[in-house]
Amino acid sequence: MNQPATPPASVRIVEVGPRDGLQNEKTHIATADKIALIDRLSATGLRSIEATSFVSPKWVPQLADAAEVFAGIARRPGVHYPVLVPNEQGYERARAVGVEEIAVFTAASEAFNRKNINASIDESLARFAPVMARAKADGVAVRGYVSTVLGCPYQGAVPVADVVRVARALFDMGCYEISLGDTIGVGTPGKARAMFKAVAAEVPLAALAVHFHDTYGQALANILACLEEGVAVVDSAVSGTGGCPYAKGASGNVASEDVVYMLHGLGVSTGVDMDALADTGRWLAALLGRETGSKVGKALAAA
Repeated sequence: MNQPATPPASVRIVEVGPRDGLQNEKTHIATADKIALIDRLSATGLRSIEATSFVSPKWVPQLADAAEVFAGIARRPGVHYPVLVPNEQGYERARAVGVEEIAVFTAASEAFNRKNINASIDESLARFAPVMARAKADGVAVRGYVSTVLGCPYQGAVPVADVVRVARALFDMGCYEISLGDTIGVGTPGKARAMFKAVAAEVPLAALAVHFHDTYGQALANILACLEEGVAVVDSAVSGTGGCPYAKGASGNVASEDVVYMLHGLGVSTGVDMDALADTGRWLAALLGRETGSKVGKALAAA
């Protein structure tokens, strides 16, 4: 009889709320509030907090204050604050304010890349080459994102072979970690498990992370399926903020509070203070003028 798969003893949460969560919010968020959000998150025990994005303000006006936000946060020892950069110009802006870790992004879907960044997959990878070279010379760590790993709003199904190819290319280029993203939240546990296993056969398990949106309420189940295959890094956003600006109908990221609650219930260590995280989620929801997107946050508030 096969032994049931067990999750790893500890999991690192990559909190993407300040960047992936806020970038698609229609409510304008003041720079001081973005700084306060990151500082609050830093106090919860999180070790990786994606702070902002140095993309063109024309494309993501919500994050036009990236330099001011990064310069204003109280960076804690042992906490990493990666930022998203699309090109050399973004890299230079990030480095000017002391960024020590960046993230680059592409998609496993040709159609999504064309709509999103007006480039093919191979063209998008080629664009990273000078950024990767400069990061290596500067001692800057690089994380890679692969989006649309379980479906695309334009082409539908995405072949697993394409996901594997792109993930392997990013790893070979020097990304220390590859985050596999279900951008529109259409994945289910069986498909998520199969996709993850296929990538893990080509990219070292320790270099993989998962990033699930919760459009159809499948994110926690998908995360659990991948945990059982050995993933030990999970992306999530406090209060379940976010959504994909290029994918109509896609809801927010899975809520960090819900992920941490599940992990702690499984006996998996995260180093995160659940109460402090839930409090931060409720604070952010109030700032955005709505209820928290975390079921756990609501339950704790009502208890």
